[in-house]
Amino acid sequence: MSRSCKSLVVSSLGALALATSLGATQAQPLTVVELFTSQGCSSCPPANANLIKVKDQPDVLALSFNVTYWDYLGWKDTFGRQEFTQRQVTYEPSLGHDGPFTPQVVVNGRADVVGAAPGEIQQLISSTDRASGPSLSLDGGKVSIGAGAAPGGRADVWLVHYAKGVVEVPVARGENTGRTLPHANVVHSLNKIGSWTGDATALDVPAASGGLSTAVLVQSPGGGPILAAATN
Repeated sequence: MSRSCKSLVVSSLGALALATSLGATQAQPLTVVELFTSQGCSSCPPANANLIKVKDQPDVLALSFNVTYWDYLGWKDTFGRQEFTQRQVTYEPSLGHDGPFTPQVVVNGRADVVGAAPGEIQQLISSTDRASGPSLSLDGGKVSIGAGAAPGGRADVWLVHYAKGVVEVPVARGENTGRTLPHANVVHSLNKIGSWTGDATALDVPAASGGLSTAVLVQSPGGGPILAAATN
């Protein structure tokens, strides 16, 4: 091989390495889109459908949290949990609301919208600041959180197990009687597994059962902004 060919090969490899490095550094953090919904709410199906439209976008983590406060209308939500209701209640003061309502979409813990109108969720994703917290990775039953500045000195680390994809739920009673409602990325459990104070941290992540997917959120306490998110 001539000297000029060798130089060309070296240059090409260097350019490839640089492109790979730039691609890694320019990778966008996940935008977390949380839909608070209920099978007993007649206003929720359009928001459910809109979440389905954005769930497969690159760099978007879409999650459905089914709440419980409409169960009294005649249909007990099959995915509803009190801890999901409490998560929504915790958000409301910082978002400027007196109490929870459905549907409600919260993006990165920073801004919210009803989410039932066409394009509402997409517009909120585009207009909301991206997470700008520590590096975060899931691997081998552990979550690794990089060093950085923790606003207020501390952040909560949440473990989310959810069913990736769309599930159809027939509703036999209540406001949605006779309808079959689609749900995207339904959350089955939510648990706080630790705190992050700015130092590099590794935490054990309990394995998900039943084919569920795992996500980890690093979030300012009291329903504050989501600083980082990762999913497997």
